[in-house]
Amino acid sequence: MSGSNAWTRSRERMRLFPELFAQCAGEAATYGRCVAATTTGRQELRKDMCAKEFEALKTCFSNAAKRKAK
Repeated sequence: MSGSNAWTRSRERMRLFPELFAQCAGEAATYGRCVAATTTGRQELRKDMCAKEFEALKTCFSNAAKRKAK
């Protein structure tokens, strides 16, 4: 595998990100609200505090990428 091919694939995936993100705006907003709500004041975000919301966002991205690949 050459370096240029790896960079080409990475660039292509990054170009798709805004479109995939737009398809998952609801999940992204829900995850963002959870993070914001759990880090009010000086609280730190702890692992798994927003796991359910993150999984929903991750699943949405994955499904959107699969649909785009078709």
